[in-house]
Formats: sequence, structure tokens, C-alpha cells
Amino acid sequence: MSLPEAASQALESFAQARGWEQRARLLMQWGDRLTPLEDSEKTEANRVHGCESLVWLVAEQQDGQWRFKASSDARLLRGLLALLLVRVQGLDSAQLAQVDLGGWFASLGLERQLSPSRSNGLHAVLQRMAELASGH
Repeated sequence: MSLPEAASQALESFAQARGWEQRARLLMQWGDRLTPLEDSEKTEANRVHGCESLVWLVAEQQDGQWRFKASSDARLLRGLLALLLVRVQGLDSAQLAQVDLGGWFASLGLERQLSPSRSNGLHAVLQRMAELASGH
């Protein structure tokens, strides 16, 4: 399956990063690119449960493709969310169900930064995306 353009860009930029410090800086920069959620979108209904930090997810479908917006109170997690979003933007429901989260973050060289709780949180976000997508 070919990657969305932004996901390919993410892979390139992380491939050039040397060591954790550069990756952490990149992660924060990706997090800063997230489209901010409106306060009206930071509702209990949009909250993703299963994350230690507060995470909100908003989904909309355009022409059969899914567009997501997400935010978190944790800066590092915002970066991970941004990288998850570039991987899944524009996928249809079937493609969304096939995303290999661990493989994606491993290809970015970030698997060691995925503590079990962060990994669980991101899986909860992906699961929520799939639920939203299958509910339509």
C-alpha cells in the first residue's frame, strides 16, 4: 500500500535524524503542525479513552475518505498523534483497519519511544478512528 504524501515526507525527515535528540525535536515540530482543535471540539464525546494523557479526536468523511483532527495536552504525544494522522489521512475504512501502527513507528525509528502506555494510547486512538469510520 502506498503511503500518503505527508507520511512519505515524515519518513524522509526521520530517516535523516541522527539520534534521539534530533528525533525528539522533529517529533515536537510535527506536533506543532497539528491543526488546533476548537474548544467546542474538546468534548467528552471526542475524548479518546485508554490514553494516560488527555487526547481528543474528531473525524469527518469527505468523498469516502477519512480526515482526522486530534490534539493532546502532552507535547510529545501531539507529535506522535501528528505522525499517526499523516499516516491515516484520506484512507477509507478498509485501509484504516489495515494500518500497522507498530510497523509505522518502527519505520520512523520511534519504536523505543513508544512506552507501553504511549503505545496503548496510540492503539486506542487508532481503534477509535476505526470505530468512527465503521459507524458511518
